[in-house]
Amino acid sequence: MSSEETQSKSVSLTAQGAWLLFAKVIGFGLSFALPLITVRTLSKSEIGTYQQVFLVIVFLSGILPFGVSMSAFYYLAREKTLKRFYIFNILLFNFVMGGLACAFFNFYPQVLGNIFKSEEMTRFAPQIGVVIWLWVFSSFFETVAIANQEARIATIFIISAQLTKAIFMITAVLTFGTVEAMLTAANIQAVLETAALFIYLNSRFNGFWHSFRKDLFIDQLKYAIPFGLMGILWSFQSDIHNWFIGNRFSEEEFATYRVGCFELPLLFLLQESISSVMIPKMSQLHSENNYREMINLTVRAMEKLSLAYFPTFVFFFITAGTFITTLFTQKFADSVPIFMINITLLPFAAFILDPVTRAFSSLGKYILKVRIVLVILLIATLYYGIHHFDLRQMAMIVVVTALIDRFFSTIKIWKTVGVKWEDLFLLKNVGKTGLVTILAGIPTFFFYQQIKQATPGLSQQLGGFLHQIAVSFFKIQKDGLVETTNGVLILGLTGITFGILYLAGIWLFGIFPPDEKELIRSKLMIIGRFFGWSSTPKKETEILL
Repeated sequence: MSSEETQSKSVSLTAQGAWLLFAKVIGFGLSFALPLITVRTLSKSEIGTYQQVFLVIVFLSGILPFGVSMSAFYYLAREKTLKRFYIFNILLFNFVMGGLACAFFNFYPQVLGNIFKSEEMTRFAPQIGVVIWLWVFSSFFETVAIANQEARIATIFIISAQLTKAIFMITAVLTFGTVEAMLTAANIQAVLETAALFIYLNSRFNGFWHSFRKDLFIDQLKYAIPFGLMGILWSFQSDIHNWFIGNRFSEEEFATYRVGCFELPLLFLLQESISSVMIPKMSQLHSENNYREMINLTVRAMEKLSLAYFPTFVFFFITAGTFITTLFTQKFADSVPIFMINITLLPFAAFILDPVTRAFSSLGKYILKVRIVLVILLIATLYYGIHHFDLRQMAMIVVVTALIDRFFSTIKIWKTVGVKWEDLFLLKNVGKTGLVTILAGIPTFFFYQQIKQATPGLSQQLGGFLHQIAVSFFKIQKDGLVETTNGVLILGLTGITFGILYLAGIWLFGIFPPDEKELIRSKLMIIGRFFGWSSTPKKETEILL
């Protein structure tokens, strides 16, 4: 391959990654309004039931494809004439697996009722089964579009799907205010996505619906299912605690726990984007036995991730009480300690592992074994915990398990690529970022304590001004609006203060590489010209910066 082709391919991959990141960010923004309106419309018990219903749907919709859908990435890139056969195989597998789940919940609806000790879950089980069937089937759209190297089509689908889903679900909440109505909305959304999937497949893989070869189907299953099992183990490790909580605690307590486990998904989109860029590079370096550059590349990724994860952890740890009650109202104040426990994983997420793991087949096997052991231990500990622990202690079990997983994985990965003790010096900028974050967090904490006392008066005025709009459209009463406005002001002012201190610290400590400093300087100069400050001499600007 020529250098021009290589560069073109690199640009294409970067562009596709940018399109997908854009779509997921927009999709997150569109879906973010739903939980905020739900907690302000339904009772706490209804919220718990709603979260149990969609826990089942999301969990089973994720694991039932067994990784077969993801095999499209492998086969569509390698097979030009057999694409429609592999597409049909995936659709057939997903149709059967989703259909089995649907049939199971229609014939044995009491299973969900027994798991969650809820008559409501028994009543909703048949409808849950239908949603799972349609979601397993229709969710293949995003995967096949990306595998077929049509990132723009995938972007349009992701944004359109999130928009229509938000419209249907919010309309169901505001109009009917029941979990059953939300399930109906989810069914309507899945039917539309299924129709869109068939339109796309028919336009790209004409005749796919009668393309079946048994030998190809068996080979595809052999390739996909081992990866699917790894994904299922990860899903169990990530979500099994919610099932234990749902079994032992009431709907209200389950809602409290789930809000406390609220994730900040935009941060993980950042990690996902960096990983997608690193994976092919790591594979190349591994083929060249260039382990030293693999270490250096990983360190550079850690430096960038720590710049986002460390301050995010400190800021939300300081403002946890205000953040949770602003988003989910005062009735979820008891979720704050669980949220503070949950976000302790954030700083460790900066130590990125997946790109190196995928470059070594031996690492994948090792991590699979570790996760099998951890899932067994986690289930045993959770079983003991539901009889002896409260919600905070249950959250600690999950966090400790995740940290154990990361510890053993990190040690094995470092040993595999040949990291030595003296290489820890490479993490000096990560250490500096941690120090700067702590130094910025100390005055921010005291500012936060003071600002909480100063904002209620202004919040009353703004709340009164927006009262009529809120009541007529969102059904939010004035007290709730004042509480939300007050929280937004506190978070905004605290965030500005922390941001200024943090950015000043990383600049003074020299954490920014020279090329990134120059990029920031150029952006500031553009902003300066926009506001009419272009007369500032370049040398003066450099001194100020």
